[in-house]
Amino acid sequence: MSSLFPHLFEPITLGARTIRNRIVSSGHDTVLDENGMIGEDLVAYHEARAQGGCGLIVLQVSGVHETARYTNHVLMATDDSSVPGYRAVAEAVHRHGATIFAQLFHPGREVMDGERGMAPRAVAPSDEPQERFKVVPEALSTTVIKEIIAGYASAAKRIADSGIDGVEIVASHGYLPIQFFNPRVNTRTDEYGGSQANRRRFLTEVVAGIREAVGPDVVVGLRISGEEKTEDGLVATEILDLIEDLEAMTILDYFSITAGDSSTLQGAVHIVPSMQIDPAYAATLSEQVKKITDKPVMVAGRINQPHEAEKAIAEGRTDMAIMTRAMICDPAIASKAQRDAVDEIRACIGCNQACIGHFQMGVPISCIQYPESGRELTFLPRPTVRTRRRVLVIGGGPAGLKAAAVAAEAGDEVVLCEREPHLGGAVLLAQELPYRSEFGGAATNLSAEARRAGVDIRTSTPVTQGILNEVAPEHVIVATGAKQRMPHLEVDDEAVVIGARDYLRARPTLPAGRVLVSDWKGDWIGLGIALRLAEARVPVTLATAANFAGAAIQQYTRTLLMSQALRAGVDFVNDARLVGIDATTGYLQSTLCEIIHEVEGVAATIVSGAPQSVVPDLDFGSASVRTIGDAVAPRTVEEAVFEGLEAASNLSTVS
Repeated sequence: MSSLFPHLFEPITLGARTIRNRIVSSGHDTVLDENGMIGEDLVAYHEARAQGGCGLIVLQVSGVHETARYTNHVLMATDDSSVPGYRAVAEAVHRHGATIFAQLFHPGREVMDGERGMAPRAVAPSDEPQERFKVVPEALSTTVIKEIIAGYASAAKRIADSGIDGVEIVASHGYLPIQFFNPRVNTRTDEYGGSQANRRRFLTEVVAGIREAVGPDVVVGLRISGEEKTEDGLVATEILDLIEDLEAMTILDYFSITAGDSSTLQGAVHIVPSMQIDPAYAATLSEQVKKITDKPVMVAGRINQPHEAEKAIAEGRTDMAIMTRAMICDPAIASKAQRDAVDEIRACIGCNQACIGHFQMGVPISCIQYPESGRELTFLPRPTVRTRRRVLVIGGGPAGLKAAAVAAEAGDEVVLCEREPHLGGAVLLAQELPYRSEFGGAATNLSAEARRAGVDIRTSTPVTQGILNEVAPEHVIVATGAKQRMPHLEVDDEAVVIGARDYLRARPTLPAGRVLVSDWKGDWIGLGIALRLAEARVPVTLATAANFAGAAIQQYTRTLLMSQALRAGVDFVNDARLVGIDATTGYLQSTLCEIIHEVEGVAATIVSGAPQSVVPDLDFGSASVRTIGDAVAPRTVEEAVFEGLEAASNLSTVS
């Protein structure tokens, strides 16, 4: 038992199952399916978290009816072809002492994909349009409603018979069961609409049908948003009334509480809240649910560290802590916390880039800090070398740190040289942007991993021929990153112009007046600098060559940043590149045509342009050389860390 986290590692009983601890990996789409089925990649992904000490794993959503296909890669539990997959993942998770449930799902009008690129087709209680995906659903007939209700029961039975310990009905985030309950979405006048009793009928019939199908020994739970936090969304009092009615049925074994709604950008940010949102913020919602039920309650919402989970449980705000992204970033967070090895935990920074960001691109999820996630069968277990070799890593940014750590873990003798006094590279600049301070955690985590692996780290040490002669490496990994590059501009001698990296490093005092921020990529840098200035009451124009500001940022993160920028008064010019600056005017050319846009009254211009790779001019002799990260081509932390992993893994031969 952990001395630091006694509540977190106390077993808990849900229905007929006792869970070994209070840490939960909630249902989240991984895009690791094989044609809608569970295959080896998804089994390995969940087995890693079970092996890492997680108490309860909840599988991603499983469709209960043919109309439930909300993406082209959703798991389906509509026929017996799905059984081998559920059986395989159950056996893998059980091998390590964890418990596993599966989510039962119908999206209703929340459909993202159409067939082969066509517009989505969806069904819902009524034909009320959905704003975020621009879907107008088909109103369900009573016949099809009955089919879907029966589908929940038959899918639950099929899954339970496969060896899965329980099922969880997804009524969160504006999906079909809660669409029936919401009077602003359900305008029916038959037995499934109108009165509150009629509007909750769909969900109560689903609950009753599932329990009858699976019997008393299978856990049945409900996932629901404690508040939808959006226009026309359900508020906490409405949700609490519904939970009280469901509790009176004495069928459900637990409640899983989250926040938000999928139908609008405003509500969707709570599906996977980014680093702008406080840790464990949704525990205020689970706390209210606990006042009206004796059943166990779990909560999701930015619980990234075991001390946050412990605190929420100890204060009686929840019984279990959902730490899904924390386990994408560090699958062994539970076992590390249980032995009080908190310094070894690789903390999630809430960037959303490779987890939900990958899902929204339709590719398998991973983590920018831990690219082994989702690639377990490729990179794990870590290979070990037969003969120890000397490896020199040049550059202590994310790419170099990951490469050094992995090579050292495999048994190589690794020296890492960084010319600057601090490790972290461009990550140290990223954390200077507003609402981005947690990003520095990536550098902290990667540096700690390299040190624990035994890497000889030398800061303030540019690599010279003398260093090469001393180290005498057999392998060299070049991870020297990128530097600031200014675009070709016509600039008046009196104009004040500064590069974005220089601005973030030095924070110079700018002359009074409007600041023009020129943004090449549409990422965090231009938008972040503009937001910082606007919040300091500086007039700002953000001109981006992208289609819109923040175009390269994951949707939920961008939504929050843009709402903050709009409130702060940032002016936006889209599809425009900076071509010239005089003493008081910035000249922007449309990226679409020949039109020139003038921004007048400019006191200073900050330019966030395309970076330029830095490659050392050295003679490496007979050593093998691999160049990675921004030194190959400037991109993001994700590519840098992945290439560090790949380069070090390719050095090794399995013993």
